[in-house]
Amino acid sequence: MAHKFKKGDHLTWNSEAGHVRGIVTKVHTSDTMFKGRNRHASEDEPQYEVKSDKTDHVAMHKETALKNV
Repeated sequence: MAHKFKKGDHLTWNSEAGHVRGIVTKVHTSDTMFKGRNRHASEDEPQYEVKSDKTDHVAMHKETALKNV
């Protein structure tokens, strides 16, 4: 299955601090540990590591939480 986003895509997402813009750094298609927590991912429901443009903070989100800039 083709993923909606790929490494290097510039996206926006909502966080507790408001809307954030950043870049996809990794696409996960199998379960993985991220910041001490197990994150579920699959080919059909990937998880994306995204790095904030402003703070360099790295977060992980499902496809439904992300939008193209």
